[in-house]
Amino acid sequence: MRGAPLELRALRGLPEVRAGDDLAALISDALARDALVLREGDAIVVAQKIVSKAEGRAVRLSTVVPGARAQALAATVRKDPRFVELVLAESTEVVRAVPDILITRHRQGFVMANAGIDRSNVPGADDDTVLLLPLDCDASAQRLRERLAEGGGRAPAVVVSDSFGRPWRQGTVNVALGVAGMPALRDLRGGLDREGRVLQSTQVALADALAAAAGLVMGETTESTPVVLARGLDFSGPLADGRSLIRPPDEDLFR
Repeated sequence: MRGAPLELRALRGLPEVRAGDDLAALISDALARDALVLREGDAIVVAQKIVSKAEGRAVRLSTVVPGARAQALAATVRKDPRFVELVLAESTEVVRAVPDILITRHRQGFVMANAGIDRSNVPGADDDTVLLLPLDCDASAQRLRERLAEGGGRAPAVVVSDSFGRPWRQGTVNVALGVAGMPALRDLRGGLDREGRVLQSTQVALADALAAAAGLVMGETTESTPVVLARGLDFSGPLADGRSLIRPPDEDLFR
């Protein structure tokens, strides 16, 4: 499969996802509408937001009571203390806190703004509802993979993606939070380059690359196409979930 064309197809017609919805059934229906049948080597890239919605991860700020730590931090970062309380509850460490910016280490290991908590594309005119990440992004990907295979088709690789900022580059790009059924990280160390030199440090973030590619057709604002079928990518190699992409804190190169 290496060198084959890579096809990325956004699935259209998905409804607004709500808590308790069967996300696998909605995706299967969207595939059927376009007469698509899952094949060996296919991958489904799903926006984290609809996974969180289906799993009931929405919280109303009006139900949150901020503690003293959240109130003090909110004054520094100039954010709603209730929002900051949720960020702290989802985090194990505050990495950076300056006016208008709050970077934390999420309890799943991701270093990200606001612990991934977001208001964009969340229904609610009163701006009171925010959406948290899934409880376990890898487990969410695995459950979705298993459910998609129940219809008798092939079990696709599944990537739960989200848009991330980068410390040293402008703009956001989609990365993989949860991964199932593929090598999220392909370790090429010990192999040879074209000149016969031994590769010392090359590891390919395959799931991140796939998430970024899918993001080009998924969109970030009003497109309403949060699911992408990817076809033609080489998934060979040992399976590894999304946790394999997280650099351990003791390997932090900048602090």
